[in-house]
Amino acid sequence: MSFRISIGAALAAATLAWLPQDTAAQQKMVLKATDVHPLGYPTVEAIVRMGAKLEKATSGRISIQMFPSMQLGGEKEMIEQAQVGALQIARISVGPMGPIVDELNVFNMPFVFKDEAQMRKVIDGPIGVEMLDKLSNSSARLIALGWMDAGTRNVYSDRPVTKPADLKGMKIRMMGNPLFVETMNAMGGNGIAMGFNELHQALQSGVVDGAENNEPTLLAQNHYQTPRGKVYSLTGHLIIPEIFVFSKVSWEKLPKADQDLIMKLSREAQLEQRKLWDAYVAEATAKLKAAGIKFVPADKEAFYKATQPVRDKYGAKYSGLIQRIRDTK
Repeated sequence: MSFRISIGAALAAATLAWLPQDTAAQQKMVLKATDVHPLGYPTVEAIVRMGAKLEKATSGRISIQMFPSMQLGGEKEMIEQAQVGALQIARISVGPMGPIVDELNVFNMPFVFKDEAQMRKVIDGPIGVEMLDKLSNSSARLIALGWMDAGTRNVYSDRPVTKPADLKGMKIRMMGNPLFVETMNAMGGNGIAMGFNELHQALQSGVVDGAENNEPTLLAQNHYQTPRGKVYSLTGHLIIPEIFVFSKVSWEKLPKADQDLIMKLSREAQLEQRKLWDAYVAEATAKLKAAGIKFVPADKEAFYKATQPVRDKYGAKYSGLIQRIRDTK
């Protein structure tokens, strides 16, 4: 299936699943959900389990049909389709959402969190709720359902990256947000904005010299099998939560009781995904090491200092929010 599908065709197909509200209570409603990752991946599995709970709670009236593995396109296409109601649920990296809701870029800055434990406390607390509300109340035409853990992002390539000088001359794929490109440039490399659906081939062909992501992605997307996925350097430069959203067009067609139920189950999915994530990271790390992937420690302090200009530039107007994050224990 092509990664890029016609929005018009998708919307026409989706219309079949959305009946007028006066008949929705009697008719089965299928919510289309999508993710770039395959079945079994924690973000996908959490939504699949949420769908099972939703179907049980509504006696089969509402269910979720998952389209994993970029079947409906990359994250850009997912956002566009959700905005017009061609799909209902999408799990999106906060990176591409930053240009839509500027405040979310705080989470996208390098080394803004001390570690993953602190990040979880932030998204589970008042700051996390505020950010979800900002997205839902923005012009993005999306309803923010909850957060998901995406671990810590590290650089992978065909050589060790232990200090900024090691990245000199290296083209490293980054998510499509200027902040990330500037982060990699500050780290010493050459940040290349590229869609996730294009990355495997780029690593295989040498269009890029490497990328950066978490251990589960390196494994699940088979990037470790490319020539430029053999060394995983623990730079720890980004700890970015992910977000799952609902099409606002579709949301407004739901009765309030259904909206409340979906919100309740979304909160459960946020916490359940975390348990799935921790187990998957441990499994992915073990499998990668067994496959011969080298895990290399890096000088995080050196990368922290190198990226200070990025935090100064993007964080200046959010100094209060950044301080609240730092104060979160």
